[in-house]
Amino acid sequence: MTAPSWQEDLRQLLIERNARESAYANVIEQYRRLAQQTTLLKERNQSLLKAVGNPVRAAYTASLESQISSLRDEMAALYKTQGQNAQRLLAMNETLREKEEASRLESDHLRKVMEELNTLRTKVSQHGELMAEKERAMQILHDELATTELELGQVQLRNESLMKDNASLLQRWLDSKNLEAERLNEANVFYDQMAEMHAAAAIRRPLSSDTIGSGNGPVNGNSRAIPMGLTTALQAQETVHLNPNG
Repeated sequence: MTAPSWQEDLRQLLIERNARESAYANVIEQYRRLAQQTTLLKERNQSLLKAVGNPVRAAYTASLESQISSLRDEMAALYKTQGQNAQRLLAMNETLREKEEASRLESDHLRKVMEELNTLRTKVSQHGELMAEKERAMQILHDELATTELELGQVQLRNESLMKDNASLLQRWLDSKNLEAERLNEANVFYDQMAEMHAAAAIRRPLSSDTIGSGNGPVNGNSRAIPMGLTTALQAQETVHLNPNG
């Protein structure tokens, strides 16, 4: 897994700082070696001065002074380099401080992002639980709907059965009424036949007072006698009318 950019920058700055600190080790080592060489030269010069005369001592002294001057020049150059390195070190320290501040800001930003991420994860979990609850409620509604549809189907079947029963009862009632109408028509036909027969008989025989007084003949010219059999048939027809259910 790749490290974040700010961590890589911090690691690189630490490596550069270690490199700068190790660069001064060479200067310190050179100072130490120069000190050792100076000590050795002094000891050797003292030995040589004791062993030789004044001319040799003067020449040797001039040589030593030349070496000392050269060493002083080298030390001045080293001091200059040291000053430049110190300036560079200050600049690098300032850069490191800025990088550390940027790293701190990045860490704070990362912490906030992680907090937001945890909050979103919690919301997602709660949303999942809510969806599961809604799915359970939907399943209950589906079950209730299926039960209601089943009950509705049973009610429809009962309604169809009742409609069939009603149609059968209605048909029976209509059949009964048709039968009553046929019987009434037959009675009317029978009445007309009997009236015609009675009228024909009255024409064939002379009209007598007994016939008028008995009520068996016509009372006036617009009425006609009702035979006994026809009266019984009409009474039966009226009984049928009083019972519409057959």
